[in-house]
Amino acid sequence: MTEPPPEGYLGTSARITSGPAPELVAAGYALEIADAPLLHRGLTVADLAHLAELVDCGVLRPAEAAPLCGVLLGLLDSAAADFPYDPVYGDAYNSRERELERTLGPAAGRLHLGRTRREAGRIAFRLALRDKLLALHADVARFAAAAADQAAAHAATLWADTTYLQPAQPSTFGHYLGSFAEQALRHLDRIETAYRRVDVSPAGAGGAGGSRLPLDRDRLAARLGFAAAGPHTRDAMWSADGLTDAVAAAAQATATVSQLASDLEIFASPAFGYLALPASLCRASVLMPQKRNPYALPVLRGGAGTLLGRLTGLLATGLTPSARTDNWLYAYGEVAGALDLASQLIALGAAVVGGLTVNADVLAGQAAHHFTGAADLAEELTQRFRLDYRTAYRVVGRAVAATLDRGAAELTGPAVTAAAEEITGTTLPVSADLLAAVMQAGPAVAARDQLGGASPRRVREHAERTARRVAAARQWNADCRSRNAAAESRLLAVAREIAATER
Repeated sequence: MTEPPPEGYLGTSARITSGPAPELVAAGYALEIADAPLLHRGLTVADLAHLAELVDCGVLRPAEAAPLCGVLLGLLDSAAADFPYDPVYGDAYNSRERELERTLGPAAGRLHLGRTRREAGRIAFRLALRDKLLALHADVARFAAAAADQAAAHAATLWADTTYLQPAQPSTFGHYLGSFAEQALRHLDRIETAYRRVDVSPAGAGGAGGSRLPLDRDRLAARLGFAAAGPHTRDAMWSADGLTDAVAAAAQATATVSQLASDLEIFASPAFGYLALPASLCRASVLMPQKRNPYALPVLRGGAGTLLGRLTGLLATGLTPSARTDNWLYAYGEVAGALDLASQLIALGAAVVGGLTVNADVLAGQAAHHFTGAADLAEELTQRFRLDYRTAYRVVGRAVAATLDRGAAELTGPAVTAAAEEITGTTLPVSADLLAAVMQAGPAVAARDQLGGASPRRVREHAERTARRVAAARQWNADCRSRNAAAESRLLAVAREIAATER
C-alpha cells in the first residue's frame, strides 16, 4: 500500500495521486539520489546556462530570470551534503525543484520552460564525466612516464625475455618495460577520444525532438564549455554509447597495469629474484614473519577484474529499447565509479613501476643461460653457410638436445658441427668465435637495432619518444581544463549580470 503524497511532492502528471511506494524509494529513487554529489554543481551550471539562454533568445526578461539566477549562484559552491536531497522526491533534480519552489514560489517554475529535468541531468553528468576523464588521462600519462623513465634507466640491463614464461631471446629489461609505456600511449589516445565524445552538449534538446522555443543550441554549448552541440537532439539525450567508450578506455588502461602486475609478482618471487617492490607497496604476513607480500599487485589485478565486470554490466543495461531509463538509472554512479577506480589503480601502477628495484646481476645471469641465443645461431648459419632457415633450426635444435643429454649447459663448436653432419650430411666449420659472436647476450642485444628494437640505443630512443607524447598529453589536458574553466567563468559573469537586474 502506497503512502499519501509527501508535502511538496511533485507528481509527474495528474494521474499520479500518491507518493512513491517505499519499495520503489529503496530500490530506485535512493539509487538516483545517491548521484546527487556527482551532479550537484553541474545541475546548477546547467540551470544558469538555460536561464541565460532564455534571456538571450527573448523568451524571458532579465528581471524574470533574476531571482532564480541569484538563488542558483548562491547554490553553486554549496556542498551537496548541505542540500536537502530526499529520495522520496525521486532524483536529485526533483529535490532541487522542490527547494527552489519553497524559496521562490511560482517563479521557480520558469526554469522548466523548454527543458526536461533529464536534460539538466545529462548536462551535469557530462560536465562531471569530463573532469573524471581528464583525471584518468593525467594518471595514465604519469604511468607512461614512469615506465619510460625506468625503461631508459634499464636500457642496457640484459635479461632473457620470455614467452609463455619460458626463456626466449636475449633482450633488455628496459625494452620489456617500454612495451607497457607504448600501451599506455594508446590508452591516452583512447581517453582523449572518449573525452571528445563526452564533450558534446545535449542542451536545448527538449524532450527528444528539440524545443519550439528559439534556443540557440550552439550558443548554449559554448556557454557550458562543450566543444559542440549534439547534432541530433534525440541522440544527444538518450544515447549512452559514449559512456561505454569511457569505461572501455578505463578498463583497457587498467588491463595493461594488471598484466604488468601479473608479471611482476612472478619476477619478485624468491624463485626468480629479478626485482623488488618498495616496502610501502607491500604488506607483511600476520603469521609468517619472514614474508613480505607484494600487496599492490593483487590490488591491481583485482581492480582490473572489477572494471571488466562494470563494463560488462554497462553493456548489458544498454540492451534496452531506445529512449528508456534502464541504462541511465545505473549509468551515472557506475560510470563515475569505474573512472574513479581506474584512476586509483593507474596511479598505484605508476607508483609500482617508479619504485621498482631491479636486480641487474640476476637478470644478466639469466640472459646468458638457457640457450637464449639459439635462434641467433640458426640465423647466422643461414648467412654463413647458405642453409635454409628450417634446416639451420634443426641443426641447432639437435645440438642443444645433445648438449643437454651430456649434462652440459653451453653449446660448443664440435656439438654444432656434429649436429650439422647428422642433419645435412656435410661438415660446417663452426668455430668458437662464431659461437661467441651470436650466443653472448650483449652482442646479440646490440644487434637488435631496428626501430623499436631491444638495443640500448633504440630503448632510449623509444623512452624519449614516450616522454614527448606524455608532454603533449599533459598540455592537451591542461588546455581542456583551462577552456572549461574559462567557459564557466564567462557563464557566471552573465548570470551575475542577470541576477543584478532586480536590483
